[in-house]
Amino acid sequence: MKLEEIESEALKLDASGRARLAEKLLRSLDALSDADNERLWVEESLRRHEELESGAAKSRPADDVFRDARSRLA
Repeated sequence: MKLEEIESEALKLDASGRARLAEKLLRSLDALSDADNERLWVEESLRRHEELESGAAKSRPADDVFRDARSRLA
């Protein structure tokens, strides 16, 4: 099964099921070595950089991001 298929199926779960799945996935990352964690963060940062460079993603000022986050929590 491809990652996209797994993501699609996971998003069909109710909120409780998604939360349980997220918790299990996050706990699985605790077992990674420091080198594995660093490698994954480097890969993610390169992926995000490529998205910004290609125009697939857009940046936002941090002030806007934090303002939006605060308004959602209020």
